[in-house]
Amino acid sequence: MKKEYRIVSLYSGSGGNSTFIRVGGDAILIDAGKSARALCRALADIGEDIDNIKAIFITHEHTDHVSALEVIAKKHALPIHITSVSAERFDGRSTPCCLSRMMTHGIEFCEQVGEMHVSSFRTPHDSRMSVGYRIEFFDGEQKRAIGFATDIGYISDEIRENLRGCEAVVLESNHDLDMLMTGPYPRDLKLRVASKRGHLSNRDCADFAIELAESGTRGILLAHLSKENNEPTLALEESERALGGLGVCVRVADPDLPVELKIFDGEDAEYAEREVYNPWNA
Repeated sequence: MKKEYRIVSLYSGSGGNSTFIRVGGDAILIDAGKSARALCRALADIGEDIDNIKAIFITHEHTDHVSALEVIAKKHALPIHITSVSAERFDGRSTPCCLSRMMTHGIEFCEQVGEMHVSSFRTPHDSRMSVGYRIEFFDGEQKRAIGFATDIGYISDEIRENLRGCEAVVLESNHDLDMLMTGPYPRDLKLRVASKRGHLSNRDCADFAIELAESGTRGILLAHLSKENNEPTLALEESERALGGLGVCVRVADPDLPVELKIFDGEDAEYAEREVYNPWNA
C-alpha cells in the first residue's frame, strides 16, 4: 500500500491563500493569508487542526499570503520559513513575537519536516522575492514528490525543473487572457498581470500541464484564479482539453472553501473523471 498524503487548498485567490499538505503524520502549510480565524476554521472543516501543523512555508510577502501570520505566531509556536528578502517586508511592521518565529533563508533552501524534504526554488513574480516548493518523501525505497507554484508570470526553467516528475502539483491558472484584456482593470494593471512577473494564464497553465503529465504527474490543482478575469469552468476546460486522455485528475481551488486534490488508482480511475467539476458552483 502506498504512503498516504493529503493536499488541500484551504482557500485560494486575491482574498487569501493557504494550502495544507500532510505526508503520513506530518503536516505543513504553504502560505497563511486571510485571517488566523479563517485558516483555523478551514482546517477544522477538513478534520485537521492548527496544533498538528509542524511549520509554515511562505512563497512571498504579499498580503494575501501572509496576513494571518501575526495572530498565528502569537498563539502557536510554529516556525515560519521565509526568504530573507521577503522577510524584510516585516521589519518595523511586525511584533517581536512574529519576527522571532521567522526562520529566514536564501532563495534556495531545504528543510526536513518529519518525512517531508521541502526545498524552495525561485519563481517569477512582482514581489521582493517569490519561491515555489518541491516536497519529496520516501515510500519504501521509492522517492515521491509534490510540487507547488502559484503567483508566477511564466514557466521558468526553475519551475520546469522542480515540478517535472511530481506526482501531484498545485499550479496557478489565474486568468483567461481574453477576459483580462476586455475586463475592468486599467491598462497598466492588465499589462502587469499578463507580464512575465505577473500571473499565469489558463493557456500557459494548460500547456505546461501536458509536460507535467508526460513526466508522471497524475493530479493537478488549479489555484489562484482571478474572480474578475477568470471562471473556474474556463480554467478547467482549458486544462482538460490539453490533457485529453492522459489520465490526470484536475481540480479547481475555491476562493473561500477547502478543495482537496485526490489521486485515484486502478479501479477508481473512472470515479476520478467524475471528480473533475466546478467547485465554485457545487
